[in-house]
Order: sequence, then C-alpha cells, then structure tokens
Amino acid sequence: MIPIRPAGDVRQQAARAANAYLAPGIINLSALPPLSLYVHFPWCVRKCPYCDFNSHQAGGELPEQAYLDALRADLETALPLIWGRKVLTVFIGGGTPSLMSAAGLDRLMSDIRALLPLDGAAEITMEANPGTFEAEKFRSYRESGINRLSIGIQSFNPRHLQALGRIHDGSEAQRAVEIAQANFDNFNLDLMYALPQQTLAEAREDLATALSFAPPHLSLYHLTMEPNTEFAKYPPSLPDDDASAEMQDMIAAATAAAGYRHYEVSAYAQPGRQARHNLNYWQFGDYLGIGAGAHSKLSFPHRVIRQARFKMPATYMEKAMAGNAVHEETEVSREALGFEFMLNALRLTEGFDPRLLIERTGLTINAVEAGLNEAEAKGLLYRDHKLIRPTELGQRFLNDLQEMFLPDEEPGQA
Repeated sequence: MIPIRPAGDVRQQAARAANAYLAPGIINLSALPPLSLYVHFPWCVRKCPYCDFNSHQAGGELPEQAYLDALRADLETALPLIWGRKVLTVFIGGGTPSLMSAAGLDRLMSDIRALLPLDGAAEITMEANPGTFEAEKFRSYRESGINRLSIGIQSFNPRHLQALGRIHDGSEAQRAVEIAQANFDNFNLDLMYALPQQTLAEAREDLATALSFAPPHLSLYHLTMEPNTEFAKYPPSLPDDDASAEMQDMIAAATAAAGYRHYEVSAYAQPGRQARHNLNYWQFGDYLGIGAGAHSKLSFPHRVIRQARFKMPATYMEKAMAGNAVHEETEVSREALGFEFMLNALRLTEGFDPRLLIERTGLTINAVEAGLNEAEAKGLLYRDHKLIRPTELGQRFLNDLQEMFLPDEEPGQA
C-alpha cells in the first residue's frame, strides 16, 4: 500500500504521491490503457430492496452545492495521478443522478471540462430513473453535455415494479423513454428478469415493450439476491432455474431477431452502439472514480492501483474538502493481475485478443495458462493464437469459468 495523507498544500502533496507511483515496481507496461471518469451521486428517492449500491434515501433537501464542491475538490486532488491523459468516457451514476438540478448538472460538467482534457468525441452517460423525468430538465441535461442516458426501467409491469420497490409505474416508464427519444439519439434501457413470480410470458412482454422503442442499447439483468439487501433478509418467491433459463433463451432469440448484438453477458446493442464506458471496464481499461464510495483503477508504468472513496456522503464531503477523499488504496499484486483481467474480459461474448492481456497487465499469457487449459478442457472456453472467448457453455457458467483464474493464494498488498 502507498498511503496518501496530504499535509500542507494539497496539490503539492498529491504531486509527491504521484511521483511515488512512478518508481520501479512489479510490472512494465508499454503504454497506459484508455482512461474513463466515473462520478457517483449517492442519493435516491427510495432505496430499492434488491439494491446493494452505495445509495442513500434522500431525506429533505439535498446538499447539492456542498456535494458539487466536494466533487471538484476530489477531482483536483486526483489530477496529478492522471496528468496528460485524455478522458474518453464519463459516466454519472448512483443513486439517482437525475435528482440533480439542471443548474447543478451544468456546474458539474463545467468543472469536469475545466479540469480534465476531455476527448472531443467523449461518450458522456448519465443514469436516470423514470420517476424523476421532466422534459425541460432533460433538455437542459443535453445542453450541458450529456449525450447518452441510461434509464432504469427494470420492468413495464406495475405489479413487478411494486415488488421491486420502484417509485414509477408502467406509464411513467414509457413516458420516460419518450422523453429520452425526443432529446437523445443514444440511450440505454435497463430491464430485469426472473423477477418475483414473473412468468415467461410477462418477461417476453417486458422485452417486447422495450424493443418497440428501438433503443440503441439494452441491459438485461437477471435479478440476484445480493448480501445486505432487504431481499437477502426477506427473499421473495423467484422463478426456478429452468424458468430463468427459458427467459434467457427467449431474450437471446428476441434481441437477435431485432438486430441486437449480444456483446457482453448482460448487454445488447444495435450495430456500433456498444457502451464505450462499460467496454473500457471489461477490457481492463483505467477509470478514475470520484464521489461517495466511488472506486478507481489506475495504471502506471510499473504498477496498477485501486482506490475507494469514503462511502457515507457526509464523511466523503468532509474528507474531500480536506484533500483526502480516498479511504482505501492498494496496489494490485502481480498474482492478482491475471485474475482481475480475466474476471472482466471473460464477460465479453466475442472474447479478446491475447495481446490485450499483455498490454493491460504487463504479464505474459503464461500467467493464466493453467486456467486456460482447465477451462478449455471443460468446454468453457475457446482459444487460438488470436482469440480467447467463452463458449456458449462458458457464458452460462461464467462464475465457474472466472474462478478458474483465481490465484493459488490470496493476493497480498504490495
């Protein structure tokens, strides 16, 4: 671990810390990967029972300006870690970022453009929930620089929306998509399936409704019971494995028939409309995360580090203004790098060029050879000298496939 404990001038201290990252280390990267920015907005109207994200139910007026001050301070402190690197994508997630005022979002985008070398063709995505859609506000978001929306529909069925604790109904969901279509030419719809007591016919109807809007991108997630959620404590009645598999098969057939490419486990896109920000994650690119609980993965010539910001909004704001928003920081061990790369890259249904592993980790293919051999022998993976990709069986049993690349021992902190 390389600690950052700013003292005196925050920028000077951050610059000294950045120099420590440039010292000789455990790997040698020939080039740094593409860089993205993630901005976390931690508040929502109501916490959903399935959600394990760092989101907090808003009570009263949000401290929007104080939070924007903290985001700017956080970004300023982090700048020495990314000097000279162009930012190719931005993702504003949460929580519910569309709770932000139009003026607040405009200020955030102005701060980002003032402090970062943002690529002229950057993909700038904002998450939005249907219960917060106002046509005028979303026109303002577009004028501020947002060029892609990710809309958390989850379902168009009122009964399922109620079971999921969503604040919108089916008609509000459809109205949200109509507002998005009127203001954005690039947007994503999030849907979930295998919902409490959902039938195959209901899942098909949800998907058909989504496809009727011809969204450029669809994210289709199997509902899972995550630890420390209300659903984990009080599990609802869910479709069994056979019913879930039927839903997956239906989704594959319907999206393919509609011209969507299934390019990642849960992602389907029209030609040329893949989510560039998420692709950077899955290809083991870099990302700077600012905001309460945000995570970063940053590469330097001789090391890769991970950071996590303080999670509680009040604590985060206090720490960020003091120049110390980072709560945890670790250097990824050489043993763990291969696993972390494969954990992400195996999500890509069409696979990856083996040279990408070398470029992004500084390792040779020998570092993951044992896992490749085991996965290939079990029919979970295909490989040749130009391609490594999960088979259809590997996609179905992705967790088992990924676990084959775990290091023999728990990676320590460098």
